[in-house]
Amino acid sequence: MPFQSQPFRFGAVILAAGASTRMGEPKQLLRIGDRTLLRRAIDAALASAAWPVVVVLGAHLEKIRPESARLPVLVVENPDWEEGLSTSIRAGVRVLDAFSLSLQAGVFVLCDQPCLSAGVFAQLADVHSRSGKTIVATRYVSPGPDPGGGHLGPPALFARRHFHELQELRGLGGAKPLFERHADALAAVTLPELAVDLDTPEDCKKFFATTTPAPKKI
Repeated sequence: MPFQSQPFRFGAVILAAGASTRMGEPKQLLRIGDRTLLRRAIDAALASAAWPVVVVLGAHLEKIRPESARLPVLVVENPDWEEGLSTSIRAGVRVLDAFSLSLQAGVFVLCDQPCLSAGVFAQLADVHSRSGKTIVATRYVSPGPDPGGGHLGPPALFARRHFHELQELRGLGGAKPLFERHADALAAVTLPELAVDLDTPEDCKKFFATTTPAPKKI
């Protein structure tokens, strides 16, 4: 019988604990068509090869929790969400670390990137498998004649060897310190569509100016 390699096993963590202060309302519940931003992120993760899918909630918990009801996801409450994104990363990676010793990596995504898709998870996993790099981040390059080098951010894949470092993160920021610390182990996937995130009403206005249908609020 020919040798068959084992499938690459990775989980997903959807970071959705923020208070959406700049939006003025829970952006997790902003609707694009018939789905909220959070539900779109969950659906993208569930349509990918990621398992388990972990959803980290914090602010507006009671309003947002129903979006994950009756779905095959693990919901984690982050009581320390006010201390910054690092607390949600820690909460999510603890679940992945305990879920299965055979889990090889985790992909961390934000719920406010409306162009997130299952294909993004596949691209990150593919680059990891082909390059051997233990961190794969998304490079945002703005459209236009002079896009520049862009910058790195989520969605980002971290091999299991980095889980302990993710659990040591502190402060308002995310996992970018690991990008700098492990530059030689880092690969990037250029995904200009993910440069769009919805943080403010102005962001929404620009996005929905070229998107149909217009947003609906809960």
